[in-house]
Amino acid sequence: MPRPPHHLFPRRHVVASLTLAALVLLSACGGDDDPAPATQASTTTRAASSTATTARPATTAAKRADAPREPTGEPVTLAFGGDVHFEGAIESRLSANPSTTFGPIANVLRRADLAVVNLETAITERGTPAAKDFTFRAPPVALTALKAAGVDVATMANNHGEDFGLVGLRDSLAAAKAARFPVVGVGRDADEAYRAHLVTVKGQRIAVIGATQVLDSNLAAAWTAGDAKPGMASAYQEARLLAAVKAARASADTVVVDLHWGRELANCPIDRQRALAPKLVAAGADVVVGSHAHVLLGGGYHRGAYVHYGLGNFVFYSRGGVTAQSGPSPSPAPPPPTPSVPGSPSAAARAWQRSPGSRETADQDWRASSSCSSSHPR
Repeated sequence: MPRPPHHLFPRRHVVASLTLAALVLLSACGGDDDPAPATQASTTTRAASSTATTARPATTAAKRADAPREPTGEPVTLAFGGDVHFEGAIESRLSANPSTTFGPIANVLRRADLAVVNLETAITERGTPAAKDFTFRAPPVALTALKAAGVDVATMANNHGEDFGLVGLRDSLAAAKAARFPVVGVGRDADEAYRAHLVTVKGQRIAVIGATQVLDSNLAAAWTAGDAKPGMASAYQEARLLAAVKAARASADTVVVDLHWGRELANCPIDRQRALAPKLVAAGADVVVGSHAHVLLGGGYHRGAYVHYGLGNFVFYSRGGVTAQSGPSPSPAPPPPTPSVPGSPSAAARAWQRSPGSRETADQDWRASSSCSSSHPR
């Protein structure tokens, strides 16, 4: 039987908020297909996005991806951070004490039921640097820092995950396994790279998928996972990514897709992002978030799913200050009247809410900047 339109399925009761996250030194990096110069160093902040999803009780799990079903479990809070690596000043903090590397933002991440970031580095002390301007790597103790900060899952599908070749990639996978730290978007083959991390939190079944829409043109083929070929989940292999989302939809109450996408320093979503987001939602994604631009972009709802085009830098340092901008996340436009979110990371956090099973009459969009006419999928 043909699957009914995705927007007809009831979605979870959603409360979402964005809040400032005080971090360490941040800056731009280049070396990908959207290069940008770096000019000066500075200290700044970036935003963490927290989305709380409430599931209504049910008695049975779905057997088919296209079968409507009621989700299970209690309300949960999901937290998302953008780009993370361990270079420069962050490396010094990591060496001094892995448990305090993330500083006070760790309190926000720990309060979430599930926290996800983009780990933009190879976890290795071996390998040869790739032929690119910027290459990042960190020792396995970086995973200790992530866990201590309250990070539960990291995507490594980005333009730095294989900076130190297959040796570095294999070391990353081995380190994650040894640390029992879930990473998504990378694997020993395509099946593993596109596979969702599945976890049950307070009775709610959550799937997290990672993929990249940013790869250096001279490295894309080598870095993309394939049959019996290690690498990353590429969002350019759209059919495979959408199939992974549909597969996750069959057994999960909430499906999260964390993407590396956009263009460095562009404060509006680019066409590739606008084109992909609604396809992911139609395939079953409830949350679509990502990073790469190094600046904050906008987000909002599309057909009941939460889409955020750019979380900015999170724990990130490099040789420059082009992206050294701080400030609150974009505010909803217009913000519907809602009460404060219990347990919200910040009293200043903006939040919006809708009733279980209801449908917005129109997508609620956030303005990425005054130059963006709209930041929601079209």
